[in-house]
Amino acid sequence: MDEHKPAQARAPASKAAVVWAVGDGADGGSAADSVVSLIRRSDPDRLLYLGDVYEYGTAEEFRDNYAPSWGKLAKITAPTPGNHDWPNHREGYDPYWKSIRGRTFPSWYSLREGGWKIISVNSETDHRSGSPQVRWLKRALRGPGDCRIAFWHRPRFNAGLHGDAPGVQPLWKPLAGRARIALWGHDHNMQRLRQRSGIVQFVSGAGGHKPYPLVPLDQRVAFGDASTPGALRLDLRPGSARYRFVSVAGKTLDSGRVSCHTGR
Repeated sequence: MDEHKPAQARAPASKAAVVWAVGDGADGGSAADSVVSLIRRSDPDRLLYLGDVYEYGTAEEFRDNYAPSWGKLAKITAPTPGNHDWPNHREGYDPYWKSIRGRTFPSWYSLREGGWKIISVNSETDHRSGSPQVRWLKRALRGPGDCRIAFWHRPRFNAGLHGDAPGVQPLWKPLAGRARIALWGHDHNMQRLRQRSGIVQFVSGAGGHKPYPLVPLDQRVAFGDASTPGALRLDLRPGSARYRFVSVAGKTLDSGRVSCHTGR
């Protein structure tokens, strides 16, 4: 299914929308509760959950770790699976999201918010060049303009503990000239990397699980925080996106604006 727009999305897709993006928080801990509270206070239109329900993404962990905290936002959540989720996705991820949506959530899909097309792909299943997923991604990127956001779990470029993930290059390469923002989790910190191929890249994995350090003096990093739980807020409207990394205390740690071309 190419387009997915849940009935719970309140604002028309062409109007301004508040979208949050974060992953790596569903461990049943208090830090995750604080991040969820931060997001809920903003009356969001959408949450992009960037993957990982700890430790193994089982049905019990979705019930005990995800549902009591992140489940409060489930009706407006667009998820992508993480490496902790996917090995048991038939037991945990798939039935959980089916219980929320009433049908199996697709492994890759797109939706629209605030005048932007948001594309979710899956770094945990086949994404080789020529795979069905990559062929679908290229179709999803067709059309005028570049007001598109892509998200998945493993960062292509990353100054954190896990380092770069060259294996997701087939997901990254088609974005050049077709998208303006890429969002990832996996590393438990906040990063804004310098633009590459015209794409602003964010790692937003400070959702509440134990933090991971950043490589000191990595020149690719325009902003980094390896100690503060929080999330990335995107205020979307046709032609522009304002971004803010926000701590659980409500403090803006980094902010800026990304413009895009609608192609009209």
